[in-house]
Amino acid sequence: MSALAVLCLLTAVTLALGYANKARCTGPEFNEWGRSGPDYQMRSYRDVCYSDVQNLWVGRDIDRHVFPYVHGGIDPDGSLWGGVVEYPVLTGVLIWAGAFFVDTDAGFLLSSALLMAPFGLAVAWWLGRLSRWRALLWALGPPLVLYAYHNWDLPVVASAVAAVFVMHRWQASLARRSTAAAVLLGLGFALKLYPAIFVLPLMLHVFTEGGRDWRGALRVAGSAAATGVLVNVPFALAGFQGWAASFEFQSRRQVDLSTNSIWYWGFRHWTGDEGFQDAMGIVSPGLMLVSFALACWIGWLRYEKTGTYPWVQVSAAMLCGFLLLHKVHSPQYTLWLLPFFVLVQVRWGWIVAYLVADFAMCVGIFRWLYLGNEGEPSGIHDGFTAQALMIGVWGRAALLIGLFVAFLAARTTIEERTEVSGGTPLRPTERRSYSWNSGR
Repeated sequence: MSALAVLCLLTAVTLALGYANKARCTGPEFNEWGRSGPDYQMRSYRDVCYSDVQNLWVGRDIDRHVFPYVHGGIDPDGSLWGGVVEYPVLTGVLIWAGAFFVDTDAGFLLSSALLMAPFGLAVAWWLGRLSRWRALLWALGPPLVLYAYHNWDLPVVASAVAAVFVMHRWQASLARRSTAAAVLLGLGFALKLYPAIFVLPLMLHVFTEGGRDWRGALRVAGSAAATGVLVNVPFALAGFQGWAASFEFQSRRQVDLSTNSIWYWGFRHWTGDEGFQDAMGIVSPGLMLVSFALACWIGWLRYEKTGTYPWVQVSAAMLCGFLLLHKVHSPQYTLWLLPFFVLVQVRWGWIVAYLVADFAMCVGIFRWLYLGNEGEPSGIHDGFTAQALMIGVWGRAALLIGLFVAFLAARTTIEERTEVSGGTPLRPTERRSYSWNSGR
C-alpha cells in the first residue's frame, strides 16, 4: 500500500505540473467575457501552453453557464449554438460543472483541473495494482504534463483503465466482471467514444474463456450498449436537436489543420476540394474498420495458439489503428495510449521513441502556428520548428504502425487468470500464463 501511495503522490505532483504548464496562458488581465489578456492567442501558441479547456471558455456558451444540449443546435455552416459542445454528453456535463462557479477562463481551467485530477489519480492507483512499478510511466510520463488539462480526457482514460482493472483484479465470476467492464466501457463511450472499440475484443475474450459462450459475449455487447443508451436518452428527450448536433458536428468535421492527422499533412493541398473531403468521410472510417478486424483476427490466431484471447493487446492495437487512420488526431490522444504502455510489455525503445516523437509534434505544432500567425517564415527549410513538427507527425505515424504489430505480439504485464466452467476463479497455483512463443 505504501508503494501505491507513493505512486499516487508522484502522479499528483505531475498533475500539478500539468496544471502549471497550462496556467501560464491565463491572465493577468480579463476582458468582459472573462478571456485572458493581453494577446491570449499569441501567447498560447508562442509559449506552448494552449489548452482546449481555456480556449473553449468563449464560443460554446460555457461562460454563460448554459446547460449543454438542451436548447442548442448546429447551423448549416457547422457552427454550434445554445450551449452545445462537440463532445459526448458526460463530457458536456463535466464541462458545465467546471464552469458553474467561475467567470473567467483562468477560473474555468482551475476548476476543471480540480474535477479531473481525481480521475488521473485513480488511473495511477489501478495501473499500480495491475502492473506495479510500470505504472510510473503514467505517474511521471511527459504526456501527463503536456495533456492532463489540454482537454477533458482524464475521465475517459479512467473508464478504460477501470474496465481492465475490473476484469483482472475483481474477485468475482467472469460473467460479473465482464458485465461490469462492459458498463465502464459504455460510460467511456458517453465521455469520448473511443472505449467503445474495446467492447469487441472483450466479447471475444469472454466467448473464448467461457468455452464458446455466445450468451456471455452478447451480454457484454448488450451491457455496453444499454449503458450508452441509458446515459444518452435523457439528453435526447430533453433536447433532441442539441443532443444530435454534437454527433453531427463530428460527422461533418473536415480534414484541416485543426485535425492534425496524416490525412491533413499528407494531402493538405487537396483539403479545399469537396470531393476529397467527401472521400475522407468514407476512406478514414473504412480503413479504421479494416485495422480493427485485422487486430481481432490476429488476436484469434493467438488464441488458437495459446488458449487465451489477448483482449488487452488487441484493444491496444485497435487504438493504434484508430489514432493512425482517424481523420482527427488531437495532441491529447497520447493519454489514451499511455496506459497500454504500462499494461502491455512492449520494448522500451518503442515507448521512448513514441514519447519523443509526440513531444516534437506538440511543441512543433504550436510554435509553427505562432510563426504563421506572426507572418514569420515557417517552411521546412526555414528552421527547426517545421522540421520538428514533421518528425513528430510522421515519426508518430510510423511508430503507430510498428506498435500495432508489437502490441499483438507482446505479453501483458498483468497476471492472467482463467475460469472453471462454473465461473469460479482458479486458485493461484492453477492459473496459466501463456506467451506468444510458448507453443502451448
